[in-house]
Amino acid sequence: MSPPSRRLQTKPVITCLKTFLISYSLIFWFTGVILLAVGVWGKVSLEAYLSLASEKSTNAPYVLIGTGAIIVIFGLFGCFATCRGSPWMLKLYAMFLTLVFLAELIAGISGFVFRHEIKAVLKDAYWNAERTYNSTGGKSQAVDSIQISLKCCGVYNYTSWTETDYFKQNGIPTSCCMSQDNCTPENLKNITLADKVVYHQGCFSLVTTVMEANLGIIAGISFGIAFFQLIGVFLACCLSRYITNNQYEMV
Repeated sequence: MSPPSRRLQTKPVITCLKTFLISYSLIFWFTGVILLAVGVWGKVSLEAYLSLASEKSTNAPYVLIGTGAIIVIFGLFGCFATCRGSPWMLKLYAMFLTLVFLAELIAGISGFVFRHEIKAVLKDAYWNAERTYNSTGGKSQAVDSIQISLKCCGVYNYTSWTETDYFKQNGIPTSCCMSQDNCTPENLKNITLADKVVYHQGCFSLVTTVMEANLGIIAGISFGIAFFQLIGVFLACCLSRYITNNQYEMV
């Protein structure tokens, strides 16, 4: 048993650590709420973009929703463990934060290292969706959604559609039209006339240009969030150690 004087000296340190860890856990909980919101938004707004690589609906939004929910739960668990002053709960919380840190770090490094391969896969997926376009399938609807929302046409530009079977029968899709009033079948089947009624900007180049322009910012934020977990690990381990070594009793 530690001397009473030592426990009295340790109490302010533990109180300070508890305050910082609760504040951290609340911030950590809030990041989970943000991930939940992004996942729901992605499911509602970005399903068309993410579904190009697969005939079926993508699970990416559900991954964000699930991850956000887990972070919310463990954020609350961290607050409870801190208030309770339970060493084993604090160690479990620190272990979870370490796993989150490693997962985010690996995902961030993999995304940066393989960014060109990822870009190539996305380009192939878009090319395939455009070549097999029929205006009714899931991928075709995704292409239409992208062209309408981004105000673009084709992989690189509207002439990309000339290499598809759909163009030979129906011309350029109406989702490329700047205005539906001028988009007649005759204009869309003639590449020269189509030049005046469809968007000129290519969809794939538009998306990748925006992504590459913000790559540094995205990488910085991602690694910043990842290393933020180490603060929680440090606080949880320190608090657990102080409580264990000094046999601190909650009052």
